[in-house]
Amino acid sequence: MPHAIIEIPAKLPLFTQKETVVFPYMLLPLYVGEKDIATFRVAERCENYVVLSFERPEDPKSDYPSGRSEIGTLCKVNQIKRLDDGRYKVSLEGVTRLRIIDTEPVGGLTWAHCEIVREFVEKNLVSDALVQSLNALLKIALSHGKPLPEDILKMIDYIDNPARLSDLVALYVNLPATDLQELLETTDPLDRLKKVYVHLTNEVQRMQIKNEVAGEVTKRVGKNQKEYILREQMKHIQEELGEEDPRSADMNELRKKIEEAGLPEDIKKIADKELKRLERINQASPEYTVARTYLDYLAGMPWNISTPDSLDMVRAEEILNEEHYNLKKVKERILEFLAVRSLKENMKGPVLCFVGPPGVGKTSLGKSIARSMGRKFVRISLGGVRDEAEIRGHRRTYIGALPGRIIKELYRCGANNPIFMLDEIDKLGNDFRGDPASALLEVLDPEQNFSFNDHYLDVAFDLSKVMFITTANQLDTIPGPLKDRMEVIRLAGYSSQEKLQIAKDFIVRRELEENGLTDRGLTFSDEALEKVIVDYTREAGVRGMQRTVASICRKVAKEITQHKSPRGCITAEAVAELLGPKKFHNEVAAEHDRIGVATGLAWTESGGDILFIEVTSMPGKAELILTGSLGDVMKESARAALSYIEAHADEFGIKPEAFENRTIHIHVPSGAIPKDGPSAGITMVTALVSLLTGKPARRNVAMTGEITLTGRVMAIGGLKEKVLAAHRAGVSTVVAPERNRDDLEDIPENVRNDLQFIFVTEAEEALAVAL
Repeated sequence: MPHAIIEIPAKLPLFTQKETVVFPYMLLPLYVGEKDIATFRVAERCENYVVLSFERPEDPKSDYPSGRSEIGTLCKVNQIKRLDDGRYKVSLEGVTRLRIIDTEPVGGLTWAHCEIVREFVEKNLVSDALVQSLNALLKIALSHGKPLPEDILKMIDYIDNPARLSDLVALYVNLPATDLQELLETTDPLDRLKKVYVHLTNEVQRMQIKNEVAGEVTKRVGKNQKEYILREQMKHIQEELGEEDPRSADMNELRKKIEEAGLPEDIKKIADKELKRLERINQASPEYTVARTYLDYLAGMPWNISTPDSLDMVRAEEILNEEHYNLKKVKERILEFLAVRSLKENMKGPVLCFVGPPGVGKTSLGKSIARSMGRKFVRISLGGVRDEAEIRGHRRTYIGALPGRIIKELYRCGANNPIFMLDEIDKLGNDFRGDPASALLEVLDPEQNFSFNDHYLDVAFDLSKVMFITTANQLDTIPGPLKDRMEVIRLAGYSSQEKLQIAKDFIVRRELEENGLTDRGLTFSDEALEKVIVDYTREAGVRGMQRTVASICRKVAKEITQHKSPRGCITAEAVAELLGPKKFHNEVAAEHDRIGVATGLAWTESGGDILFIEVTSMPGKAELILTGSLGDVMKESARAALSYIEAHADEFGIKPEAFENRTIHIHVPSGAIPKDGPSAGITMVTALVSLLTGKPARRNVAMTGEITLTGRVMAIGGLKEKVLAAHRAGVSTVVAPERNRDDLEDIPENVRNDLQFIFVTEAEEALAVAL
């Protein structure tokens, strides 16, 4: 199918542009200035023909050279019209492709010698298939919203000329000018049709993706818009019914809460700013919940809310005595605080640390203090806490962020001066999440905690009015800086007499009530309680005794439900009948004096305990064997004891042969329990001298004291716990360092009366008593 034959002049005016590519059959309005209009005016002398050529810009990625292209378009000038702004509108119509052979400048214009590019397409199956495929693809593009003028839409169905169709569709696809010029320069119609098909395919794919994204966005926007319309309708209905919008009511309630919270001025500004931000957030947004929770905490904190202190000293002392037996030092310290509080209103709360074995009443004492002072009581357990955020909270940038335990508990109790108990502070841990003990440094320092900054609130809160009480079983695991911030009050274990009094005053009454026996007339004799204390429990505290009394009450309750004859009083014989064989024996009284075995006293976090140190020797090389899970300090103490005895062998009447080719073995029974510390030194000396001299050591004499190489007996700690353990075990005499004589005042009077105390400064004095 040949192209229509057109005759053109030998030379034509040439107009070059950089933005637009003109195709045959294309109608183009062109806007030019006074400088360029001459090219189009002179076209009148050339049958109104002009040549339009595209000037390709420099592009290192392109395979085509920059500058004016060889292939241009023959255009017919239909009209020239002058506009109001001084420019000219030139209406052009594309006619056919031209190959520019040569150019020459004449009279300020550029003239071109051209020849028409003849196109010929033979209709066959390939050309028909390409035309049909392009038409089908064009309809897919139209279905995705790509508009076409009505006349062109009708024209496409009747065009079966690949050259004509490819030029028409090329204008429809949004391509850069350089790609359009490439299509213009493709003179083979079938090749041009294939390139147009590829470009149109890419365009359809882009439109499909765009429509999918737009559809999803429209769906979401539609949902939000629907919610907005429904919300507005609901608001209008509520106004008609005289009801208030829930969100407005919520905002008003929150605003009122902030106003009434008595926030400090700087924090009030932060709260107002957050409230304004909250009003702009959609309720469905996760950010809304975060901001709302933050404002709840900010407004709900007790910034200026304090409970009045009960300063009645007599009443406070009655409450403390009513709920706890003895504990004179603790009660005295609380009464001192109340006395100072009555004289000085704005005083900083003390930081107390109750240290003692389990079951002596450390935690319950905190509740009694709160009751006696009329303050609220808050307790958190620090056992096993490893995350610093438990103390300081999480920053609000984290999902699910919350304040730390300190701020959270103050928010719950609603007062800024509670009794705040930090239980088990010696059980704190640390790992990759931080060190909680370091975070507590600020909390427990009265010089710093007036401006405690929780990561969640991110504002300063005054903790100076809070009375902090911490509890621990031992001080060794508490870091030094933290220990320095606390006033340590030691709670030793109870003597048998004290336990008996506690059982009569507190435990029996509580367990009868717990087990439904209050109205049954059941009582416990003193002998029964003493048997429980001596034969069925051996502890510093009273938990084991409480469990044993509870067990007796349960067994009595079982007998009542089985319609057996009711018991009126629990006697010592009834205890043995209900509980079975006794669990603990008087180890000191049950054994006789033996050579190489001495009785020592030890301190553990569960209270005091007695231990037996056994020594034996056997033929072999001269060496010292130590067994019984001994720590490094205890091993060194044993070596020091042996060295002292070797150095003073003549004084003790020990022959040198006793050390030659003899292996000495020191063992401390209960080998599975780790033991450490220097206070068993004097006991080891006694056991070694007993073995080497053949004199038995008195089993009812218990010793404690650190030994030096020169035989001096040094002071030790925990004398009260050790003496109570000796008293429980049936010891009659206690040997202790002279420097611990003053500690005798802490020991209950009935225990002091039952025991004989001998205070020594040298090892020889202890040996004179023990052997």
